[in-house]
Amino acid sequence: MIILPGIGSAIGVSIGSNATIGALKKRPDAFGNYMLLSALSGTHGLFGFAAFFIFYSKTVFTPDITPFAATAVFGAGLIFVVATYAAIRQGQICANGIAEIASGNDVFGKTMILAVFPELYSILAFAAAFLISNKI
Repeated sequence: MIILPGIGSAIGVSIGSNATIGALKKRPDAFGNYMLLSALSGTHGLFGFAAFFIFYSKTVFTPDITPFAATAVFGAGLIFVVATYAAIRQGQICANGIAEIASGNDVFGKTMILAVFPELYSILAFAAAFLISNKI
């Protein structure tokens, strides 16, 4: 739940940050927009981290974990593979928006709207993990 979304977030943020470095050469005045778009992919790792704490409190302090609970935790962690992929793709969407802003196009708001679509799948992964945790 932590490792894969964290890797995906790091890759996604790096993709957006690399685009920002290139865009700063053309339009340094739009750094605020670039920064917001670059950081957007970092939220996927936060969802994985939050889900980890939900399961940590329910499983670590339990002296005898059942096979059902162990399978549920593994399944919930497996759901976050979606968050990993979504973070990387979101970074690519943001990088394209950053490049267009640097080219002089006013697409910040539209890029934010389009970049939120992959975020939905990480939110759904977190919601599914939360529902699974309630059954343990």
